[in-house]
Amino acid sequence: MSRSDSKPSTRRDTIAAIATPPGTGGVAVLRVSGPEARSLGLQIFHSTQADFQDFTPRMLHFGTICTPAGNVLDEVLTAYMPGPHSYTGEDVLEIHCHGGDAAPSAVLDLLLQHGARLADRGEFTLRAFLAGRMDLTQAEAVAELIAAPGRAALHLAQTKLAGGLGTRVDALRERLEHLRAQLCLAVDFPEEDVECLPPEDLIREVQHIRNRVDELLAGMERARAWREGVMVVLAGRVNAGKSSLLNALLGRERAIVTERPGTTRDYIEEHLLLDGLRVRIVDTAGLRDPSSDTSDAAAATIPVDEVEAAGMEISRELASRAELVLFVVDGSRPLEPEEQRIARDLAPGRTLAVLNKADQPAAQPDPAATLEQLDLETIRVSARTGTGIQELADRIRARCLRDTGEPDPDAAVPNARQAALLRQANQELKALAQDAVQGVPYDLMGVRLEGACEAMEALTGRIAPQDVLHSIFDNFCIGK
Repeated sequence: MSRSDSKPSTRRDTIAAIATPPGTGGVAVLRVSGPEARSLGLQIFHSTQADFQDFTPRMLHFGTICTPAGNVLDEVLTAYMPGPHSYTGEDVLEIHCHGGDAAPSAVLDLLLQHGARLADRGEFTLRAFLAGRMDLTQAEAVAELIAAPGRAALHLAQTKLAGGLGTRVDALRERLEHLRAQLCLAVDFPEEDVECLPPEDLIREVQHIRNRVDELLAGMERARAWREGVMVVLAGRVNAGKSSLLNALLGRERAIVTERPGTTRDYIEEHLLLDGLRVRIVDTAGLRDPSSDTSDAAAATIPVDEVEAAGMEISRELASRAELVLFVVDGSRPLEPEEQRIARDLAPGRTLAVLNKADQPAAQPDPAATLEQLDLETIRVSARTGTGIQELADRIRARCLRDTGEPDPDAAVPNARQAALLRQANQELKALAQDAVQGVPYDLMGVRLEGACEAMEALTGRIAPQDVLHSIFDNFCIGK
């Protein structure tokens, strides 16, 4: 959705939007912000209190919303928050009506008829940013909080919303500004007896700031799994039990299970929440080559058509991108030569071999021994009886978090835009340190320092071009 051509900083009209998702629900919330929020509310709201004259700030009022003709649209609760002490820094009115589609849409239409404008995506939060109620990292945290896939991501977003990242970035920027002031002294008063930072002290201070920036960037990598989730791919030959295993992990029948090879011809994607970690689990088409040696008579006689071949190619591509591959084999049968070839191509650090059908006697020779010789970790489960499924879920979580560990709820984790600016600042600081070693004049080094400061200012929104603001807030939902 594109924005109006008007600059957001100059638009002070009154906006309105439904702030809750569409669909069936007990309550829907409409939000109105701007100079006419209070007067609009008084025009359409009729209190049940006979002596009602005006909204009491931050108090719920019960009544009805009526059309100019006196027709009642809905019973509602209203709350008025005068600026500047509101979410947007402007006068804000919230109307709590019944949920569903009809009631909130009717109330919104009435607000628009009385002069409000339908809000753009993220315009309420944009106005909060422009009013100085929050910096840009906090504004982005609002969207991250709404999209949080689990509690860990929720805590990380709340830390940013409370100013955790912005405070740290501002502290680093202030140190850079102090360095810039000292360089300016050296440039402007070269013959005067004023304090000037020696090159070795400059290099030391720059390295200290770079270390703090590196810590923030490292935090992003550690938190990636918690913020974005992880992908786990079920891979293996046909009829190994991948679809049955998917159903067992989900606790419901999601994938079709038959004895016919090639039933899963495209990938099936579902999501699990494993103790706060969001897992995107993908069941892929079975890998087989009927021309190869196999004891599976059905697989040997059914040709691989174009659709199944395309599905197998997608399976390989997904497995190459997954944080973890569950290589599923039938533990009641010896490994096929083709399975051994597949296993050799898998990265041990990203693979967990799952021996299905643990409710049946293990094959001889034991497939687990062969897989362990290939450095693959193994686990035995039965998708049919549920044996080992909980242990498998625990093992999946542990393997996906092997390099990241549990989340730090107090971590200030940058998003992709913020990380790009931190890297930009770091590059300028690295070049600045090299210039200091080579004896580059201070006035030229000041250009590097200015570039690092500007990157930090862009991160928190101290300098924020309109196109940057639009790209950020256009990704918000309407009503926030």
